Amino acid sequence: MTEDTTPEPDRIDGAPHPRETAQLFGQSKAEKDFLDAFASGRLHSGWLITGPRGVGKATLAWKIATFLLSSPDAGLFGEPSLHVDPDHPDARLVQAGAHPRLSLIRRPWDDKTKKLRAEITVDAVRNLKTFFHMSAADGGHRVVIVDAADELNRNAANAILKELEEPPANTTILLIAHQPSRLLPTIRSRCRELRCATLSPHDLQKALDQAGHPADSSDALATLAGGSAGDAIRMLNHDGMQLYNELIRTFDGLPHINRPAALKLADSCAGRGADVRFGMTLDLIDFFLSRVARAGLMGEPSTQAAPGEARLLTRLSPHDRAAQRWAQLQQDLSERSRRGRAVNLDPAALILDIIFKIEETAQGVAAA
Repeated sequence: MTEDTTPEPDRIDGAPHPRETAQLFGQSKAEKDFLDAFASGRLHSGWLITGPRGVGKATLAWKIATFLLSSPDAGLFGEPSLHVDPDHPDARLVQAGAHPRLSLIRRPWDDKTKKLRAEITVDAVRNLKTFFHMSAADGGHRVVIVDAADELNRNAANAILKELEEPPANTTILLIAHQPSRLLPTIRSRCRELRCATLSPHDLQKALDQAGHPADSSDALATLAGGSAGDAIRMLNHDGMQLYNELIRTFDGLPHINRPAALKLADSCAGRGADVRFGMTLDLIDFFLSRVARAGLMGEPSTQAAPGEARLLTRLSPHDRAAQRWAQLQQDLSERSRRGRAVNLDPAALILDIIFKIEETAQGVAAA
């Protein structure tokens, strides 16, 4: 596979890459917080961009990078803005992925397995030494984007920490994190946080329109996406709404699982070409568990992501004690699925194991 055809782990199929995205919706507060720091002359060397997956964190990072690389003065005069003319020479280099003062760290391609690695390895971070040496002669601002910092393995995280502790002059390191709690506390303490919020229905629709997707204002999609344009696009691209319907039918008999449906679901996540379905199934199970836990605290949801979901949620989680058990299970299974994917555990076996843990918890709640 050539460099031009290697899959990009930070690109969502069916959507422009964040560096190519023209407009960022719904994150005006995060933009303002960064511009305020820039205008005051107190620009941190490390920034942690956090928030749910698919709400625009990477787009924000690339817009900040373009802003810093283009020798900005917009933060000092006139209306503060991260906007840079797309025809600006630095902006054109960024969009082409060829700016000499910008380094992107992400999961590398494994030539042996012909897949993207599950984690960012230390070699990817060590390459920063060469980047800093070669870019020093340019004299301009330098930017490093890590997408996503959650995916750094231990050695890579320690290597990034060293750069944050002794940052090179005139350098900004932008770390994108979907779950910042997984990062080393010392990494978090070395960065200033920019928090990105979930998108309102209006901003979500604008983001989908910009990405070239037909309007879909259904309550089910909006609920399933949870304010994430990235998740909404994944659902539209890969029949996510139908898959979630299958999950609800599989769980409908809890506290006793529908065994044939569970086996069929697990088998559909294994084999050649099933990687996307496997990942989406894990994500949707995590979404389901969060909905169950929330129902125990807040009652029946006002919208549902699949027929019969609201009734199932309230039956499985009728009170706050049940909500606590489901929330703990979600945390445990999230870690289990992360470890299982990291060591390439058999997808069908991992899905069945997770489903049976859900059945076990449902039986425990029913017996309490």
